[in-house]
Amino acid sequence: MFVLELTYTAPLDAVDAALQAHIAWLDQHYEKGVFLASGAKNPRDGGVIVAVAEDRARMEEIAAGDPFVTAGVCAYRITEFTATKTAPELERFRETAG
Repeated sequence: MFVLELTYTAPLDAVDAALQAHIAWLDQHYEKGVFLASGAKNPRDGGVIVAVAEDRARMEEIAAGDPFVTAGVCAYRITEFTATKTAPELERFRETAG
């Protein structure tokens, strides 16, 4: 499982100019079952996405396709972790440590 932290690197008006394309990109990955939760940080200086993928390389590839990245308005920090405990709704994503 992955936590993707987005940090805006441009003024909010530039971020907002790419927002609709970013939302469409999010929707595409929700439909594929890759993204589990997402939202803006408070204060609004970036966002967070909780996601699943087969490996880090795939997650980096997905993040690189974000319209925020291609527009040059955000940077990603990707953290991989082993979800050994989850809410019942996320049970299928549980992993064993090792």
